[in-house]
Amino acid sequence: MFGEYSVNHNQADSASGDPAPASGAMPGNLPPEPAGFIGREAELHSLDGLLGDRRLVTLTGVGGVGKSRLALRAAARRGRTGAGGIWPDGIWWVELSPLRDPGLLTTTVAHAVGLADHSVHPLDEELCAWMADKALLLVLDTCEHLVPEVRHLAGELLQSAPGLTVLVTSRERLGSPGETVLEVRPLPCEGPDSEALALFRARALAASPQASAVFADPARARTAAEVCRRLDGIPLALELAGARMRRWTLEQMAQRLGARFEVLRGARAVLPPRHQTMRTAIGWSHELCEPVERLLWARLSVFSGDFDVAAARAVCAGGPLPAARVERVLEGLVAKSVVRRSDERGAGARYRMLDTIREFGHDWLTELGEARTVADRHAHWYAALCGAADRGWLGPAQVDWYRRMSAEHAQLRTALEHLLRTDPAAALEMAGALWFFWFSCGHVHEGRAFLERALGGAPPTGAAHVQALWALGLTMLLQGDMGAAQEVGARCTRAAALLADPERRLRAAYLRAASVLMPGDPAGALALAGPRARAGHGGRSSGAGWLLCRLATAYALCDLGRFEEATEEARGLREACAELGERWLRAYADYVLAIAALGLGQHGEAARHVRAALSGKRLLGDRFGIALGLDLLAAAVAALGDGELAARLLGTGHAWWRTVGRPQMGSPSLTALRDQGERQARAAIGDAAYETAFRGGAASSTG
Repeated sequence: MFGEYSVNHNQADSASGDPAPASGAMPGNLPPEPAGFIGREAELHSLDGLLGDRRLVTLTGVGGVGKSRLALRAAARRGRTGAGGIWPDGIWWVELSPLRDPGLLTTTVAHAVGLADHSVHPLDEELCAWMADKALLLVLDTCEHLVPEVRHLAGELLQSAPGLTVLVTSRERLGSPGETVLEVRPLPCEGPDSEALALFRARALAASPQASAVFADPARARTAAEVCRRLDGIPLALELAGARMRRWTLEQMAQRLGARFEVLRGARAVLPPRHQTMRTAIGWSHELCEPVERLLWARLSVFSGDFDVAAARAVCAGGPLPAARVERVLEGLVAKSVVRRSDERGAGARYRMLDTIREFGHDWLTELGEARTVADRHAHWYAALCGAADRGWLGPAQVDWYRRMSAEHAQLRTALEHLLRTDPAAALEMAGALWFFWFSCGHVHEGRAFLERALGGAPPTGAAHVQALWALGLTMLLQGDMGAAQEVGARCTRAAALLADPERRLRAAYLRAASVLMPGDPAGALALAGPRARAGHGGRSSGAGWLLCRLATAYALCDLGRFEEATEEARGLREACAELGERWLRAYADYVLAIAALGLGQHGEAARHVRAALSGKRLLGDRFGIALGLDLLAAAVAALGDGELAARLLGTGHAWWRTVGRPQMGSPSLTALRDQGERQARAAIGDAAYETAFRGGAASSTG
């Protein structure tokens, strides 16, 4: 039972919504390994030894040499062979390739390891405190564009967490004290069974099964080995060349590749030889693409991380590349190994380019004079997507929107950063439209930072300003910054009063009500958001403002001990949410129904409602909601007389609260509820048994 609510990133924050690993499986979030890993046994052996006794290991090497694949292979191997004894808290992968703003490094790492901190303290301090008693392997992948920031953060974390090991991949070393550097060299090219030749053969056969005859002929196998030597055994270059076997003979490839390198030989070298080889191999592959493929390659370089075909069509179409052709041209780039596609086909497929290839494409985009135009298209496409998600959030597609926006997180950041520089009004609108992403999906620190920047750069008038103020206040609520939330709520109320839109006034009323309710003033909250106040504002009973005001009202009534009225209010809210097909607010309605049932002495009914709430919160990765629910379930179970189960649930809840930040958010009523469950559990089974069960619940929460 406890595994269902275990603190596991794969469960709470996965965009796919997949269940957590089975009991006993190592926690973590390693991505799936790409098929066809070849060789590297010596490097894997060395790396395995280093990870066993060094705390900071950096894999360096030229772009395309396979640093990330080697790190993933080593980490996955460790996970399969019982690394739980060394790192019982798991192996966590942080992909930094899409990250362009160094200021979001700590946020990215925290989110990857499952820390959705909601406090106002600096996030680096909270991350250090959270990791202090953890024993885990943290893999920071692709760090060369963030070396100073990664060096600082890794140093802080290693100093704070004695059980932490950090594995870094980067084209350059961090230069940190205690860093061990392992250079990843190209694959060996010598001999008929070389690893370079094996990789080239595998990629050639994948492109053209008929190529098997080529490698069976000793003379032609020697030609293939020469191709591998010319490409210096660099895996990415070999993959690009192997993909060409779909259209060329081996001899044609060797001849054209040779001609390309002869031109280089007469040119003045501006890069180290292996960097030059990689750049040349990419340039050669680029020249051999069709013109529309080269154009799409360049335009795709604006994407950070992965993307779907709809975004590629919207952002990259134009001129000689009509929208109707984008998908076919994109598949051509996949066939040439320029773009990689996820295993999923159809509408769910995601695409990405490796950094080295993307950088080449972006240089070409700049040469074409299209960099600003395509970046504008990218930003406005994702801004429009945020608007659609905002409109659809309180509806039947809510879980789908949660998963989609989580998958697009890197693109949302890139778009917002671009708009903050180029179109402050659009940035303000986009940041405000993402209120649900900041408030409901665990991105409170990041949301507050973006909203404050957007509000500081745009005129303080209009609906977008009111929406962004409201969204900012929501992030402050979850951080427990009640004074700031009340001040922003007052500003939001004044600005909303100038608009002929009752929904904006209702949202402002909720913000003000919640900011006084959480510190312990339910009567004040009821005056601001109760039925009389709602009627005075008007508005749609299906709007976010109206529904949130009903939630605040139900909470306030519970705090006032008016449980029958709270039940009626919460039932009305739940019915409205069910009619909309909405899950996030419906789960909070179930939570309030559970509190009211507990207050009325209906302990079994309380447990039933809170389990329904937890089910909804799990679907949306709402860590705050899960932590709340576990405390309440423990209180209900304790009241039913099962002290051991209550203690285990409180232990699990304690671990969840650690991922949120402030336990019980500093709320007097939430703290009292949690303490009530503990007192009853201790009374039922005694202090010693309670402590044992509590520790068991806390420990199971990380597995």
